[in-house]
Amino acid sequence: MTTREHIPAAQWRHRVVLVGIGLVGIGLACRALYIQVIDNDFLQDQGEARYLRTIEISAHRGAILDRNGEILAASTPVASVWVDPVTMTKDNVTLVELAKLIDRPVPDIRKAIASAPKGKRFLYLKQHMEPARGQAVKRLIKDSKLAGIGVRREYRRFYPAGEVTAHVLGLTNIDGVGTEGIEKAHEASLLGRPGKETLIKDLHGRYVADVEQISSPQPGKDLALSIDRRLQYLAYRELKRAVQDHGAKAGSLVLLDARTGEVLAMVNQPSYNPNNRADLTHEQLRNRAVTDMFEPGSTVKPFIIAAGLTNGKFRPDTRIETGNGRIKVGNRTITDHEVLGRTDVRQVLQKSSNVGTVLIARGLPREQVWQTFRNVGLGSSTHSSFPGETRGKLPPLNGLSQVDYEAMSYGYGLGVSTLQLAQAYTVFANEGMLKPISFSRIDEVPVGKRVMSAEVVRTMLPMLEGVVSAKGTAIKASVPGYRVGGKTGTARKFSPAGGYALDSHVSLFAGIAPLGDPRLVAVVMIDEPSGAEYFGGQIAAPVFSRVMASALRVLNIAPDAVSPPPLRVAATQ
Repeated sequence: MTTREHIPAAQWRHRVVLVGIGLVGIGLACRALYIQVIDNDFLQDQGEARYLRTIEISAHRGAILDRNGEILAASTPVASVWVDPVTMTKDNVTLVELAKLIDRPVPDIRKAIASAPKGKRFLYLKQHMEPARGQAVKRLIKDSKLAGIGVRREYRRFYPAGEVTAHVLGLTNIDGVGTEGIEKAHEASLLGRPGKETLIKDLHGRYVADVEQISSPQPGKDLALSIDRRLQYLAYRELKRAVQDHGAKAGSLVLLDARTGEVLAMVNQPSYNPNNRADLTHEQLRNRAVTDMFEPGSTVKPFIIAAGLTNGKFRPDTRIETGNGRIKVGNRTITDHEVLGRTDVRQVLQKSSNVGTVLIARGLPREQVWQTFRNVGLGSSTHSSFPGETRGKLPPLNGLSQVDYEAMSYGYGLGVSTLQLAQAYTVFANEGMLKPISFSRIDEVPVGKRVMSAEVVRTMLPMLEGVVSAKGTAIKASVPGYRVGGKTGTARKFSPAGGYALDSHVSLFAGIAPLGDPRLVAVVMIDEPSGAEYFGGQIAAPVFSRVMASALRVLNIAPDAVSPPPLRVAATQ
């Protein structure tokens, strides 16, 4: 008989149960030892994950200031409501109350939560509300004991000057990241560094307390621009007025400090209000003064004349035979607006003679003229670091045909931006030194690069002044009390159907003031003015005059064309 047969069945089963219980106890003990000693970090992490949440603390974005410390862009506190889709209270009563406070329909809230990616624990329900409404949501969360809902402090960008500075400053997106203009160009310094903090949840998933601040947010740096808000307003007002009065498609204006290359004002039409993003289009965002190029027309003629003076073959009084005011350039006949016959270089510029300019260009080495354009910055970036800046267009010297070369002499076949053209004219304001462009305020005058002799520039200035005289094409650009020099430009626009349109023009004026001690350079571009008037001297020159007159007064620049009082001779007895 076996041992099992001598043991009663009940006793045998009792021993099996005891052994089983013992094995289970040993297993539990081993598991507890493993969890509490060997794998303690895992358990702790899992526990904390169920009642702790680390969130980001927004940093205050740096302000953007004008050169005099006036605020152009600032960040104001706002409240944003967020949810944890997993633990959020979803009963209809509380959702209705929440929906009223955040101005978002209940079905929209439910849809947003339902469509959140699986496992997503953070979702915005409403961003950038007034702080008072954020406080109301906090009270609702507390009073109704809502779970999985929180309110965080963030910042919203505000632009006090609105559309006046829109194209220079650009804007930020809903997350406070610069997407256009200066906001984008200086994103790294303006943004700052966000901080982090840990929140604690209760048994029901409600966030009830801050545990600790892991890292403090580091505010962004303030940025001082070269822009003068006073001049920006003046320029914007006059450009908008001109575009509206002449039924133009668009326009741009750039005002530079001639000595430093700082941008004092830059405006465009049409503009937009960065404080109201509704229906905002990409077309409105474009800073035409920097990103768009156009054929400059006669505004490049001073550089042809300067090349002739530099070569030595031409002087202001050198005679030019323009005949009946017509000349063949390839298969095209180029005409003058006025028959000058036998004239001189001075009058070629004063009357903006296309024929005379072509004849001067024919008398110069092609390489010299091309290099003159290149030296003053045409066909290359101004290195302003403004997002989207165009390099313009200067045809390569190799392969440049005679027809294209001659067309370039009166401003066709090449492309410039308003900013590029303004920089080029700083050469005449600085005795031949090309100044770099800056949108940031600078305290020391940059040396620049010599691209033209001081002697040539001194000869050019009286000729540029003659353009603004009663005998020139730009009498409407004159400023009472000041000596002003510059050049008009009127360029036909290329037609999509091919060739140049007869009724579509760009009207231009580029100028300097005061000539006695050049301080300011401005370029005005009006795109497609409608009506009978379209010449640069009719459309752009008056805008230049009004802006320059106001700028000279605002900056307290002394007049340089004031005639001395007449001598009083005592009457003889």
